[in-house]
Amino acid sequence: MRSGVIAKKVGMTRIYNDAGEHVPVTVLQMENCQVVAQRTQEKNGYTAVQLGVGLAKVKNTSKAMRGHFATASVEPKAKVAEFRVSADNMIDVGAEITVDHFVVGQKVDVTGTTIGKGFQGVIKRHHMGGGRATHGNSVSHRTHGSTGQRQDPGKVFKGKHMAGHMGDTRVTTQNVEVVSTDADRGLILIRGAVPGSKGAWILVRDAAKVALPANAPKPAATRAIATNDGAKNDAPATVDAPATEGAE
Repeated sequence: MRSGVIAKKVGMTRIYNDAGEHVPVTVLQMENCQVVAQRTQEKNGYTAVQLGVGLAKVKNTSKAMRGHFATASVEPKAKVAEFRVSADNMIDVGAEITVDHFVVGQKVDVTGTTIGKGFQGVIKRHHMGGGRATHGNSVSHRTHGSTGQRQDPGKVFKGKHMAGHMGDTRVTTQNVEVVSTDADRGLILIRGAVPGSKGAWILVRDAAKVALPANAPKPAATRAIATNDGAKNDAPATVDAPATEGAE
């Protein structure tokens, strides 16, 4: 099990494939996605990596989180999330994950918070048909009608489709395709739509129901932190030679 990544939803556009067909895509951007902590079986009871992305102002970061980021020697992050990983796919603290972590054609699971719609009726919220337009119906055109039975059971069951708050929920879309990646600009192009508004943080993981491609880098495609002489290692990590901090 590999780590996922945190990306920002830029918006939607379309690209053209070799056959001249247009493909609708969602553009996700990774902003300095770094490992800020590790969770080990011995200390925490499970194995995971904690990632942070974006930049947050120091004055808007709590003292506890300032110390947390200082321990990892990284700047304060705008978004932090954990990803469960297997023990052999643990990533060093401070390593930066690049968009080459995913390969073209790979299936991924995308998690985000849907756009809030506020209080909505049953036609928009649950796609009900509504009432008749005429023939005695004067004020109940878009109502849900009866919500229960007679004296037995004499109540409305939990989960009944009714008007209420719509959207602003955590949703995972499974098995969406990675159309292409742009390492220079840190962009991931996902086929179709993904949950979330523009500017929202999105979690992208390897698909749980589809096998991982053989050419996917393990434990991750990382960019090492600059060494004392200013050199960087931009090569993605592989199974045989995992990237480590300061590796040449």
